[in-house]
Amino acid sequence: MSNIKDCRVLCGIDEAGRGPLAGDLVIAGCVLNSPVEGLNDSKKLSAKKREFLFEEIVKNSNFHIVKISPKSIDADGLSLCIKRGLLEIVKNMPDCEYLFDGNSNFGVSQIETMIKADGKVVEVSAASILAKVTHDRDILREAKKYPEYQFEKHKGYGTALHVEMIKKYGYCKIHRRSYKLKALEARLF
Repeated sequence: MSNIKDCRVLCGIDEAGRGPLAGDLVIAGCVLNSPVEGLNDSKKLSAKKREFLFEEIVKNSNFHIVKISPKSIDADGLSLCIKRGLLEIVKNMPDCEYLFDGNSNFGVSQIETMIKADGKVVEVSAASILAKVTHDRDILREAKKYPEYQFEKHKGYGTALHVEMIKKYGYCKIHRRSYKLKALEARLF
């Protein structure tokens, strides 16, 4: 007789930047080595709190962050890019149980899913923060290269301001050209 339980640790996985018109998609996997106080869905935290927690998570976890470029998203589609990112996390963080926020594992059989896991499971909350802070830091760096788009105000999302800037200046290198908007259909870039 044995009382040995599966001792594998939980790797929480979440993404940031799935919906923006510009910038990388970021997927993070995170295994917490010690507790981090204050974790929650990154969207429910202030930017200042996310930045603080990002540093705490980095100090208290093993993690892997995948960045997928707009060019890759345009060439291969969002779903395939997410699948590749998930496979990269599984490869780089072996011997874990994997929980991805949402309702699809994009065909990666090792990964379980849970809707709103980023607000329910601390490992997924940590991954959510890692992904969001990485995405936002990157887009703010790009804002300095492309000040006319005012990325610092909308983080690449399809706000009215962003759409107006695209209408005025066209697409730049970090835009996802495969994302179609009715407001831009009449104009080809």
